[in-house]
Amino acid sequence: MNDREHQEQAMRTLFDEGAFEKVATRALSAYGPELLGFLEARLASASDAEETFAMFAENFWATLPKFGWRCSMRTWCYVLAQNALRKYAARPERRAERNVPLSFPNVLSQLVQNVRTETRPWLRTDVKDDFRELRGRLDDDEQLLLLLRIGRGLSFREVALTILGDADCEAAALAREEARVRQAFTRLKSNFRRIAEEAGLLEPRQ
Repeated sequence: MNDREHQEQAMRTLFDEGAFEKVATRALSAYGPELLGFLEARLASASDAEETFAMFAENFWATLPKFGWRCSMRTWCYVLAQNALRKYAARPERRAERNVPLSFPNVLSQLVQNVRTETRPWLRTDVKDDFRELRGRLDDDEQLLLLLRIGRGLSFREVALTILGDADCEAAALAREEARVRQAFTRLKSNFRRIAEEAGLLEPRQ
């Protein structure tokens, strides 16, 4: 069992015991930095990413007791993070700072703040400059697929769940989305290689 599987098993045990605050602490500690990195890669500024991360954390805590374990806790966090991105993009007004609600336990509120303020060195090494520049030449859907599949190593099923934004979606809908994602990824690989060749980062195929 690897470290991630051990974390997931430990969280499932705590969840079954009703220890939701401990589950949230483990999840935010384990996955918070990578989620913030994902959000920063998708948004225009670090402050936007931090605000969206706070929105994700609010929803995570509010819906945690209803989590059905149809996917891993990590995948569910990406589903919620993607939903927070959609919600943030649709908001007519944005605040530079967002506080977690009073119902959020103090220890978790501090943890969220720590992730937002202490993850910056981690983000600097998360995505190489050349990769970031090349990714910017892709369209938005391709960038999302590249980040989730290559940058975060999610399976096609996990990518499909994240894009759908529903960990409890019907099996048929998930199967259709997974098939679409697989086809899109095949096209993406070809497109990304062409872009890398044009940038001189890969030798053209003979």
